[in-house]
Amino acid sequence: MSEPLLFERSVTGRRGYRLPESKVPGVDAAALLRADHVRPAAPRLPELAEFDVVRHFTRLSQLNFSVDTHFYPLGSCTMKYNPKINDRVAALPGFASVHPLQPESHTQGTLAVLHELEERLIAITGMHAFTLQPAAGAQGELTGLKIIAAYHQRKRRNRSTILIPDSAHGTNPASAALSHFQVVQVASGPDGLIDLKDLRRKITKDVAGLMLTNPNTLGLFEREIRTITALLHEIDALVYMDGANMNALLGVARPGDMGIDVLQLNLHKTFSTPHGGGGPGAGPVGVTKALETFLPLPRVVRSGKRFRWQSSAKASVGRVHGFYGNVGVLVRAAVYIRSLGSDGLRRASRVAIINANYLKARLAGTFPVAYPQHPMHEFVITLKSLRSKGLSAMDVAKRLLDYGFYAPTVSFPLIVPEALMIEPTETEPKEILDEFAEAMIAIAKEAETDPEMVRRAPHRLPVRRIDEVKAAREPDLRWPGASPTEGSRQTEGSRPRSDTG
Repeated sequence: MSEPLLFERSVTGRRGYRLPESKVPGVDAAALLRADHVRPAAPRLPELAEFDVVRHFTRLSQLNFSVDTHFYPLGSCTMKYNPKINDRVAALPGFASVHPLQPESHTQGTLAVLHELEERLIAITGMHAFTLQPAAGAQGELTGLKIIAAYHQRKRRNRSTILIPDSAHGTNPASAALSHFQVVQVASGPDGLIDLKDLRRKITKDVAGLMLTNPNTLGLFEREIRTITALLHEIDALVYMDGANMNALLGVARPGDMGIDVLQLNLHKTFSTPHGGGGPGAGPVGVTKALETFLPLPRVVRSGKRFRWQSSAKASVGRVHGFYGNVGVLVRAAVYIRSLGSDGLRRASRVAIINANYLKARLAGTFPVAYPQHPMHEFVITLKSLRSKGLSAMDVAKRLLDYGFYAPTVSFPLIVPEALMIEPTETEPKEILDEFAEAMIAIAKEAETDPEMVRRAPHRLPVRRIDEVKAAREPDLRWPGASPTEGSRQTEGSRPRSDTG
């Protein structure tokens, strides 16, 4: 399982490619540069044949945990399988080679797809209008909050507070702070849902809006959602819904019918497009009719049988992304929606809910479920009982890697101690869910009989336990034997190795 560095595979004189000798007279580049811009010695680069490099990176790719190779039950991140037809269509020359500065007459096909996607998202969610510009869920949040701020500014109000439940995604308060709002936390009740009494106490004339996730991060549907939106609307505050968990509602319920004013979707979650590793993503924002005028520009509009860009509107919050967002991701989402149709989308959500409840039932006898009522698409277990063995949720997550499963979301939501948030999605068959359940049950037995085995996991991967914060902030990119001036400034010996962990 250990894969040496390219520097360790280097052999003096080996080459991947050799150019024919040039007949153009050579020039000493160093003579053309200032002395302080010239290296005292040539850089030490690995010397390798082409197949050395290809095999190295192929082996590294095979060590990855990915949704194409492993069950990836990240709660709230919805790492479900991406049908390859989505990739094939997005790679067609008419989409992959289009340039955003081409004239509208040359891009009618792409504009038609984008316009149709907006219409389908409107039908699915019950919102009045959408922008496809935001490149991720968090940017969708920021866009939604800018729209909320613009709405109140137009009414000449100084509303400075956003209410956010204590079970919210971490990006919610961050987006609110970036939008210059003060965040006031709303407590969850004993049922894991918004505490209406606490909400009523915190609704003041200073509240601009409420950000909530539905289903929430515990996987629970906010049963009083109509009451919640009505309470905010009484003071003309707006309700923003984080749609990261919309995959539980497709064809089942529409946010627009619940009284939601602003909705962000994660197309790279709900509609299957690739997700993870920092992108690509897409976070369209839908709004009610009263808020349409604030949407970012440009927007695709239909003029008869043709499509064009609308580039001016007095109240728009302005552009939030270069050109018109990540169009390749938008095309993939459009293909997914067309492929499944309304009945298929509804079935996808129902299967996601069935899978979550089945897996919850398999694990409930071994791991306490934080809130035992029936969840929607995900559920949260608590491993706080393992603290008596000196173990944590992170230890269990690391041990799962040895069983061939990527770990669920760890230590979130924060209101659950030693939390594991598990989302099986609708794409996983019963056999995989059973294998995962058996692995979790086996780890629970290990925690009783051999807790050190769990504490020191993983055992079968090239790297064991590392200081993850230090590895991210101070990566050691030097090769063995390099001097500090040749690489990063991190101390010698900090690069994780399979023999030391």
